[in-house]
Amino acid sequence: MSTTDLSPGRPASAFTLPRDGGGTVSLSDHAGRNVVLYFYPKDDTSGCTKQAIAFTEQADAFTQADAVVLGVSKDTVAKHDRFRDKHDLGVVLLSDADGTICEDYGVWVEKQMYGRTYMGIERTTFLIGPDGMIRQVWRKVKVPGHVEEVLEAVRA
Repeated sequence: MSTTDLSPGRPASAFTLPRDGGGTVSLSDHAGRNVVLYFYPKDDTSGCTKQAIAFTEQADAFTQADAVVLGVSKDTVAKHDRFRDKHDLGVVLLSDADGTICEDYGVWVEKQMYGRTYMGIERTTFLIGPDGMIRQVWRKVKVPGHVEEVLEAVRA
């Protein structure tokens, strides 16, 4: 299903994933609200930590804009719990341990570092409107200024 067209104006791919702290979260749980769905490579790495902290710092602003922020990586719920507690994070962290949702959203890609090729999550953010349609997509995200840009798009 990774051939799903997830460009703006298309329906977002449905999902249900386990979350930090227990339980599950489905995209349908947030019907009628904006959903900021951000995919990140790994808990407790520098860029991912900065990004999660930046979303946490703006959590109230996203709530006021009637948006929920959901972070997704392939880390386990237990790792998410440690990451959340260590950095006092205020965003929901979802575990896509088998990578199905990463595949559905086209963020499981071939990457290169130090001449080595490997598969990993491309840092990507999707803004899904209250109608379940994708409003905006940011690929190959650079962390500085990104959260503010997403917040601006939610408010627009």
